[in-house]
Amino acid sequence: ASFIIGCNAPGSKGTPATGSTPVAAGAPATGKIAYVNIDTLEAKYDVLKAKREDFKHRQEQMESELQRSYQQMQSDAEAVQKKAEANNLSQTEYENAQKRLYQMQKSLESRKQSLTEQLMKDQEEFNKDLKMRLDAFLEKYNKTHQYDYILSYSYAGSSILYVNKQLDITKDVVDGMNAEAKD
Repeated sequence: ASFIIGCNAPGSKGTPATGSTPVAAGAPATGKIAYVNIDTLEAKYDVLKAKREDFKHRQEQMESELQRSYQQMQSDAEAVQKKAEANNLSQTEYENAQKRLYQMQKSLESRKQSLTEQLMKDQEEFNKDLKMRLDAFLEKYNKTHQYDYILSYSYAGSSILYVNKQLDITKDVVDGMNAEAKD
């Protein structure tokens, strides 16, 4: 699962993006703009990389658990089938075994849904936390840099079609957030 983050423009609520001096009527609005490359942030922010590994590990554990349960259910079904073919089961025993296998299947489906929902919920909570961390960092960062807009940019799926690489503050943001995470 990819983590995509949008950036708010800190400090620009309710104020025109015209810098610190008033703009004369009819004059074009200007603003100090920078952007954060989200692809780079995702690749280099240590907290995000570690959490991705954690989610990947949890996903693998979930799949392994479900696979073991499925194999056990298959093994039980084969054993029942062999006993039935050898006429070693009464009708009642066969029906009870079928009910038990049905319950195992329902339990397995329920467990899969529960694990999947929990993992998705945890990922969503982490995304919210990550967004709050980024917003808080940009708020602090912008106190000294005074940008009117800080945009998010991604090579895949960005609505920004062109970026001036001189406006890229991604390295500052990644380095700063990594430093804060170590504190």
